[in-house]
Amino acid sequence: CLSLCLSLSNPRMACQSVAAVMDEQALLGLNPNADARYRQRAMAYFEQLKESQDAWEVCAEALAKGIYNDDHVKFFCFQVLEHQIKFRHAGLSAVQQQLIRETLMKWLQCQLMNNQPEKPFIRNKAAQVFALTFVMEYLTLWPKFFFDILSLVGLNPHGVDIYLRTLMAIDAEVVDRDILHSPEETRRNTLIKDGMREQCIPHLVESWFQILQTYQQSHPELTCQCLEVVGAYVSWIDLNLIANDRFVNLLLSQMSVEELREEACDCLFEIINKGMDPVDKTKLVESLCQVLQSAGFFNVEQEEDVDFLAKFSRLVNGMGQSLVLSWTKLAKAGNVKDAAETLQAVEAKVPLLLQLLVHEDDDISANIVGFCYEYLHVLKQLPQLTDQQKTNIEAVMLAVMKKLTYDDEYNFENEGEDEAMFVEYRKQLKMLLDRLAQVSPELLLEAVRRVFTNTMQNWQTAPFMEVEVAIRLLYMLGEALPASHGAHFSGDTAKTSALQDMMRTLVSCGVSSYQHSSVSLEFFETVVRYDKFFIVEPQHIPNVLMAFLDQRGLRHNSPKVRSRVAYLFSRFVKTLLTFTAECCYYLIFLILMFIKCIFNVMLKFIEL
Repeated sequence: CLSLCLSLSNPRMACQSVAAVMDEQALLGLNPNADARYRQRAMAYFEQLKESQDAWEVCAEALAKGIYNDDHVKFFCFQVLEHQIKFRHAGLSAVQQQLIRETLMKWLQCQLMNNQPEKPFIRNKAAQVFALTFVMEYLTLWPKFFFDILSLVGLNPHGVDIYLRTLMAIDAEVVDRDILHSPEETRRNTLIKDGMREQCIPHLVESWFQILQTYQQSHPELTCQCLEVVGAYVSWIDLNLIANDRFVNLLLSQMSVEELREEACDCLFEIINKGMDPVDKTKLVESLCQVLQSAGFFNVEQEEDVDFLAKFSRLVNGMGQSLVLSWTKLAKAGNVKDAAETLQAVEAKVPLLLQLLVHEDDDISANIVGFCYEYLHVLKQLPQLTDQQKTNIEAVMLAVMKKLTYDDEYNFENEGEDEAMFVEYRKQLKMLLDRLAQVSPELLLEAVRRVFTNTMQNWQTAPFMEVEVAIRLLYMLGEALPASHGAHFSGDTAKTSALQDMMRTLVSCGVSSYQHSSVSLEFFETVVRYDKFFIVEPQHIPNVLMAFLDQRGLRHNSPKVRSRVAYLFSRFVKTLLTFTAECCYYLIFLILMFIKCIFNVMLKFIEL
């Protein structure tokens, strides 16, 4: 255990400067603007300090006594110390290990006395060094690590900042599942978590409560840091320490503070995601929902802060998915009563789900897709749907159809990050459409047919995004309502009739002439997807082939359209060659005519 006999009785004495023997010329190379010669010397000096048995101690002294004001030198010293702890700790003498502990505590005490905090990158590096020391020594040499830090920093803002950063660094070292650990490290981390649960977690939770309560008005940035810590640790500590009236009420109160509510949302999300008994989880979610609803958070249309709504949508998504998981467990266990109550709780969240799903901001909508998908999966498992559940399905369908639509700002000629994000979002919506087809294929087919027919009747005056999404929905039905080898036009009469009517309308209404690249591409994609339609109604083949070969397709003014249509045309031709000889002859004739046109254009170009 660390003895705090660090001359801390006189803190200002502990921070007095004493000359440390360091290579001042090499330190000049740490400046980003230094020339190559100095930078090379700094790198050589760093390697020398790392590999020496005791030369690194000069860095410890510099940190403990606050000798250097240059931020790059401070960072350099922490890097040297980090290397010793991470790679050479076992080979250090007991005195040297004690020196590291004393250095860190003296440096921390200096922070309490400074008027201004260190730069964030220095505080982050210091937190990493604290965390590494904790990992190496908590189980053996420094079991009172947290007690020593908390007794030193109290509620000093600068000290609390380092304490919270250290907790997050410890989470990264010990808990973060995205980091691969060796079997030995995994065993060590498990022992550390067990030791923390037994020895200090209740004290840490109490410190978090005090920080949240003390600083929510004066230092919102510290409060946000603390909320992040709570969210990170709640996954493996006793939930009762957090999910109690005192703590949850404090978190809910911070949902109403503009600077805090996004982090408070994330923290509540992590609490909701905690694994627990399904009945208890349902009670927790329902109690949280009641408070949020009574506080007006469910009035989504009145909220203008889209960043907060994106976080809130994620929270609602977590609550909904947690309820669905509880229902699944209870239904599987045969607990009919509790399963019915949980299903009722799920249904009660659907109006809020729909508000968020249809929101004009795609991030808000995307964050609720998971809950929507799981809800539809629940409906798929039910023996019979109620009228309200059918109404919910239709509402989800309309929301998906609306959200599939491009907005005016989409850049088709120069697609960037925003456009790529919308393409990914569309893929999520497609998953919902596929799930809707599994739950109620008849409702989906009828809804798409209604939208498609109405749009095609007025395609000349309709905005391009409405025309494109109408054709896109027809295209997506091909996967949502699968058929063996693409045989969509045989078998189920209702489905066959609807698809055949829509395809007939598509190829005969003239929409292939719509002057927008997205509509042109969607037209040809859909024609090729439903190529078996032309076996049933071959009379449409000539018109479609002309569309492929003229300015609507291969001679389109957009290189992107021409390139894609060339590929689609090859596929379409391959299909047609399996049809009647008459089709083949006509196809060859059109291709020859197309080649002749191209040849004439080339001759005119040569003459010019």
